[in-house]
Amino acid sequence: MSQVSASAPDVEVPSIPLAQIAPWAVFFGLIAMLALFFVSTDQGATSLISGTAIHEWVHDGRHLLGYPCH
Repeated sequence: MSQVSASAPDVEVPSIPLAQIAPWAVFFGLIAMLALFFVSTDQGATSLISGTAIHEWVHDGRHLLGYPCH
């Protein structure tokens, strides 16, 4: 009885240069900071938009993250 051993093919993982990742990381970082601003502080101590619309849209998320709002 002969044993046949199949070797696994070599898999090469491509490297992605930092120059290609950096712009996307900055973009998504800014989007995340903007979302965090609207959830945490808008309609509170500072406000970019007058009225309570933003506050009402993010009210439950604000409580979920532990931010007091009233």
